[in-house]
Amino acid sequence: MLRYSLMRLGVFAGCLVVVWGAVYSGIFPRGFGDSNFLWVLLLALVLSAPISWVVLRRERDRASVQIVNKVDRMKANLESNRSQEDPADDSTRTHSQAS
Repeated sequence: MLRYSLMRLGVFAGCLVVVWGAVYSGIFPRGFGDSNFLWVLLLALVLSAPISWVVLRRERDRASVQIVNKVDRMKANLESNRSQEDPADDSTRTHSQAS
């Protein structure tokens, strides 16, 4: 998951550099007044999203499989803990009701 996040950040940084160069060279319009930096960030974000959707598909699928495996392991551990607690709880309740 960390690898995917770093790759996504790299795609965004690359788009930021390209957009910054395009805005300051006059290819893309500049923002109004002091909002130029925000304009460059927003445009880079909008451009990087579809690029990373296509380019990082394989890495995203790999991260998704890792997350699903981790969730499945956690569910299995939770279920095994529940099954261990039930007999002990039942025997405690049986002994306390008999007294």
